[in-house]
Amino acid sequence: MTDNRNTILAVILSGLVLIAWQYFYNVPAMEKQRALQQTQGELQKGTPQPTASATPGTAPQPGSPAQPSATNQQAQPVVARDTAIAASPRVKIDTPRLTGSVSLKGGRIDDLALVQYRETVDPKSPAIILYSPSGTAEPYYAEFGWVAATGVTAKMPDAQTVWQQDGSGSLTPTTPAVLKWDNGEGLTFRRTIAVDDHYLFTIKDEVSNVGNAPVTLYPFALISRHGTPQVSGYYILHEGLIGYLDGLQEYAYKKIDETKTVNFKSTNGWLGMTDKYWASALLPDTSAQLQARFSSNPVGNVHTYQTDYLLDPVTVAIGGTATANARLFAGAKEAGVVGVFPFAGLGGYNKELGLNHFDLLIDWGWFYFITKPMFLGLDFFYRFFGNFGISILLVTVIVKLLFFPLANKSYASMAKMKSVQPQLAALKERYPDDKVKQQQEMMEIYRKEKINPVAGCLPVVIQIPVFFSLYKVLFVTIEMRHAPFYGWIKDLSAPDPTNLFTLFGLIPFDPTTLPLFGHYLALGIWPIIMGITMWFQMKLNPTPPDPTQQMIFNWMPLIFTFMLAGFPAGLVIYWAWNNTLSVLQQSFIMRRNGVKVELFDNLKATFAKKAT
Repeated sequence: MTDNRNTILAVILSGLVLIAWQYFYNVPAMEKQRALQQTQGELQKGTPQPTASATPGTAPQPGSPAQPSATNQQAQPVVARDTAIAASPRVKIDTPRLTGSVSLKGGRIDDLALVQYRETVDPKSPAIILYSPSGTAEPYYAEFGWVAATGVTAKMPDAQTVWQQDGSGSLTPTTPAVLKWDNGEGLTFRRTIAVDDHYLFTIKDEVSNVGNAPVTLYPFALISRHGTPQVSGYYILHEGLIGYLDGLQEYAYKKIDETKTVNFKSTNGWLGMTDKYWASALLPDTSAQLQARFSSNPVGNVHTYQTDYLLDPVTVAIGGTATANARLFAGAKEAGVVGVFPFAGLGGYNKELGLNHFDLLIDWGWFYFITKPMFLGLDFFYRFFGNFGISILLVTVIVKLLFFPLANKSYASMAKMKSVQPQLAALKERYPDDKVKQQQEMMEIYRKEKINPVAGCLPVVIQIPVFFSLYKVLFVTIEMRHAPFYGWIKDLSAPDPTNLFTLFGLIPFDPTTLPLFGHYLALGIWPIIMGITMWFQMKLNPTPPDPTQQMIFNWMPLIFTFMLAGFPAGLVIYWAWNNTLSVLQQSFIMRRNGVKVELFDNLKATFAKKAT
């Protein structure tokens, strides 16, 4: 019974790892490669991109205001990003974390780079580009303004409007930028843009009426993105349109392409677009009544994605002024900035602005109740030691201590099972042809010795959710991106860069590029260390008498070594360290229960068998 149970458990665990690896690494990697090749082919052919104006559409009907939409979109050739930026007058953005500019043509925030984040681990590599102007290969921008009510014929500012800066100088955390535009028909528009030292823009739109009639206008804000972005393609991560509008709303790009348009009416909401590490979100006043929308608008073969909202109308009396306030988050999804744990000093914008679950901008997944505390523990130790690798090692120790009572019972039960192995062997000799009698006598021995045969599975069962929660933290949190360990590990969120099949860099050839089995030929030093620790853990137990079970246990460390080789290095380091602690813990408990630790004897027997 014990042999069969262990065999089944080994097969199930191997299958879980194979399935996880297939879903989380192999298939997404191949899909990503195919999408990249397709995109490169389209760019080489000169596929036209839209230069969509995100001007709000037709005037709304009374009581049924129209939503802002991208109109007058015409396909034009793609121009270089620098060329597009230089084509219009601009106000420079200069903060400790952001550089870029506000286009005076259209008044858009359409040029942003995150100066603290680089494309690679090389600090001299280009900064991450978040926003780009219309007309480039990947337009992505935010726009704010007013929609005229039905019957209002006054000219409104749109994507072609050229604003004038009131004063001069850059937009910095201490110096807002003020833009003005007069429509020549009695309406004067004034826009004040402020930015903090992180990623929050505050926009104040004012309109003064010196005309001969009141004017009814609707304030709006939108984020527009042209062309389907390249996403990681992983099932456990949401990338696409997101918002909290009477509940969390998540639409992948493919899903919104099929749905076309989704409308919401909500209070205390926010909405935007999220990538793996970066995001852009509209944060209206928490008391505002929103008419919000997610949409996908095809222009030829290119889709324009948009999240926008419209506020209740305001009437600007003759000689009066109306004001609309908006906020924009555009930057990195840092836990402390977004707002994850108010009690841990990570309240960020979620707490400061009184937002509604803005922490969900980071995809913590279904097991958030494990994932978030896991991140909190890692971040806590990082503040002391300045290294997330050390944090992973310490958190692993704490997890081991937390589950020590349960593991102690489990290993103690396993130790007792080893102590009764002679009795079980005697049962097989006494009743060689009566399996039912064997089972009855075996269960009687278990009852008498107070042995729980399922207890040996508990350490592995406990380890699985911890394993996946750590994987999630390493995968989705930007704090782990490009976080170094020691030696050759420069990025804990990326696989070990060394490779046994290149003799660790001596052979100038990348075997992972080979078709079919190339993914299996990425075997670094840490995966090898992990495999050795797992092999030690297997050898801690006596050799199973069943040949099938023995074969599975012998091959399992090698299978896991290759399967985990493509996972983040931080996860492999965790697994290797966890195996080491498990060996020490199990050895201690076995000795305390008077059971011989057979690790070295089994290792000797293995090598002696090979020598023979």
